Amino acid sequence: MTPAPRKAAAYLGALAGLSLVLAACSPGGSDPAAYPEDDIEVIVPFSAGGPTDTVTRMVAEPMSQDLGVQLVVQNVDGAGGTVGAGQAATAEPDGYTVLMHHIGMSTAPALYEDLAYDPVADFKPVGLVTEVPMTIIARSDFEPETFEELVAFVQENADTVTMAHAGEGSASNLCGLLLTDALGVEVTAVPYDGTGPAMAELVGGQVDFMCDQTTNTTGQITAGEVKAYAVTTPERIEALPDLPTTTEGGQPDIQVSVWHGLYVPAETPDEIVTELTDSLQVALADPAVVDQMADLGTAPVSADQATPEAHAALLEEQIATWGGIITNGQGG
Repeated sequence: MTPAPRKAAAYLGALAGLSLVLAACSPGGSDPAAYPEDDIEVIVPFSAGGPTDTVTRMVAEPMSQDLGVQLVVQNVDGAGGTVGAGQAATAEPDGYTVLMHHIGMSTAPALYEDLAYDPVADFKPVGLVTEVPMTIIARSDFEPETFEELVAFVQENADTVTMAHAGEGSASNLCGLLLTDALGVEVTAVPYDGTGPAMAELVGGQVDFMCDQTTNTTGQITAGEVKAYAVTTPERIEALPDLPTTTEGGQPDIQVSVWHGLYVPAETPDEIVTELTDSLQVALADPAVVDQMADLGTAPVSADQATPEAHAALLEEQIATWGGIITNGQGG
């Protein structure tokens, strides 16, 4: 090779190396040390205004302030949260796409035969956010007055009562399965495209009862728009102190809370996960977030739960637990 071509080759090689350096240092690039340099998309796999969306927006603002970039919420609903979760699973593992999901992350494997992602293998947990109690509510003119009366009424009229939920795989659907399984009955389930429509139909009297998160029901309960029977936690909650627990009503097996957590694609560098976990913990300690959650009947998890390790352990345990409940509920 003559000297001129050698110089040209060296020049081209230098350019290629420079291009790689620039790509790694650019916003959305692969350099974990520079993270974050651009806005972060947070996929919420449910409709805007629902409980998961509400929780996400609570923590997004203080996390944005802490990280110095905006966390932009993107609602990608459909198929019980699996559409949005599937989109997040195949996103670039650079920390610029984050998923906020609830308990449905652990129930999807039992609910969907052809699930396009593996909740454990295709994601890295960032940390838990909150565990939201569920409430059992009904249209305001529903006949039963107490939870004990509701249990008896549903068991005696299982062929005629209607139970609303926000779609297969939704938290309200899962709580409904747990309720009917504990009562040993099958009722007519009425699915809706999201919690908002389900609540609107319940308030309007088109369906009889439902089970949903306090982040979506507290306002309607305190306003008297729905009749409340019980909260599905071992102890009463501060936001609704007069509402008895399911255990007080003689049904200790009907206990469930809807935990929420952040995820990133599995190949995301650990340094980026750490940045997000640290920021999440800052947000969960923010007094405004604590107050907002309290108003909706929930609270941030403790710092030791807002970690990848605690999140991963809960996810695997819940996958095993809900697999049996769902199989029984579907007649398996």
